[in-house]
Amino acid sequence: MKLSALIINETNETITLSTEETPIETLDQGDVTIQVAYSSVNYKDSLAVKKNGGVIRSYPMIPGIDLSGTVLTSNDERFTEGQKVLVTGYGLGVTHMGGFAEIARVPGDWIVPLPDELNLKEAMVFGTAGFTAALSVQALEKNGLTQNKDATILVTGATGGVGSLAIAMLKKLGYKNILALSRKKSAIDSLKKIGATDVLLLDEFMPEKIKPLSKQTIDFAIDTVGGDVTSALLSQLRYDGSIAICGNAAGINLNTTVLPFILRNATLLGIDSVNVPMKERLVIWQRLATDLNVTPYELTNEISLQELSETLNQLQAGTHIGRTIVKMS
Repeated sequence: MKLSALIINETNETITLSTEETPIETLDQGDVTIQVAYSSVNYKDSLAVKKNGGVIRSYPMIPGIDLSGTVLTSNDERFTEGQKVLVTGYGLGVTHMGGFAEIARVPGDWIVPLPDELNLKEAMVFGTAGFTAALSVQALEKNGLTQNKDATILVTGATGGVGSLAIAMLKKLGYKNILALSRKKSAIDSLKKIGATDVLLLDEFMPEKIKPLSKQTIDFAIDTVGGDVTSALLSQLRYDGSIAICGNAAGINLNTTVLPFILRNATLLGIDSVNVPMKERLVIWQRLATDLNVTPYELTNEISLQELSETLNQLQAGTHIGRTIVKMS
C-alpha cells in the first residue's frame, strides 16, 4: 500500500522537498493508524524544510506538526476504528513522520479525541497555532486578565496564525482594547475585522533605543516573536502586567534588566505547546470547541498537498497571513 506525502531529504548537504508516493512501511511505528483528512501549516513547519532550521535532525522525514483524521486501525483500547481524532505537537513532524501525508501512524498517548463541537477541518484551522493562542490567553487569564475587560492587550506577530487567532479569541471573550502589532500595513483592515481595536506598525512601535523602563502603556501581551520586541514590551508594561511569550521569530536573545520585574511586578509567562500534559491538552481543546471557538475563521486558506511548498516559502519570507490548512485527497 502506498500513500502520498511531502518528504524532506538531505542530499550532499542540500535540503530537497518533494511530494511522493511512498510505501506505508515508510511510516514510523505507532499504536494507531490514522487516515489524515487535514493538516495545517505552522511557522515551525517552514523551519523544518529549511537548511539549519533547527527542527529536523534525521532524514528522510515527513513534516507536519498537526493532523486531524479518522482512525483506520488501533492497538490502543482507547481508540476505535472510525473514531475522529487530532494530533498536535510531541514529536510529530519533527522526530516522527508527520501530518503532511494521507496516512499517519502515531502513539496513542499523543491522540486527542475530536471534541463533539468541532469537525476535522475546524480542528486544523486551530491546529498548533490555535492551541498555542488558547494556552497564551489562559495563562493571562490566570494572571489577572479576567478581572479587567478594559485592559490594554497587545498581540505581536498579529498576522501570523497564533497572533491572529489570539486576537479573535480575545474579541470573542469580550475584551475591548486589543492592540495588534504588525509589520504589514496592508493587513490593517483585516486585523480590525477579526477583532483588533487598533493596529500598531512595528516601525512606529519600536524605539531607537530600548530603555529598561518606559512609559506604562500595556496591561497584558501575547508575544509570538521574541527578541527585541519582547524587551520593548517589558519596558512598557503597567504595574502587575504580564506577557505570555510563545515564539522566537525575531530572535532568541532577550536584552532586559530586572527593573520591570522588581519595580513594576512584571510577569513573563513561557508558553510551550509541544509537551503539554494530556489532561491540560484536553481542557484546552474543549475550550477551542466552545468559548474560544472562532470558526469559521476569515483568515483561512485551504490548499492541497501539491501546493504546500509555496505556502512554506511564504512563511519563510514573512508574507503569509492567517491560517493555511492542507486538505488530503
